[in-house]
Amino acid sequence: MISAAMHGRLSTIADLRRTGHITSHEIVAAIDAYMRNPAAGPYRFASGHSLDVAALVALTINRDMLASRPGPQEKTFRIAVAGVIMAAHPTTP
Repeated sequence: MISAAMHGRLSTIADLRRTGHITSHEIVAAIDAYMRNPAAGPYRFASGHSLDVAALVALTINRDMLASRPGPQEKTFRIAVAGVIMAAHPTTP
């Protein structure tokens, strides 16, 4: 298997999930932690990687745009947060 590091780029959370360094349960836990308390600070995964979910959300998600979409707002927001997390490059341990 060729890793992201072998291609000369930083691994994303999705890459780390694919290689088993971070589990799907941890990603859901990171989303849940942010939803409970957006000011909680960086989320630390068991692998030692960390991610400042609040900073990523603030930089990438336009809440006004999400509010204009049909459907349950919390679900729409959670999906947007999940997408941001999966594409993010965490701080390495």
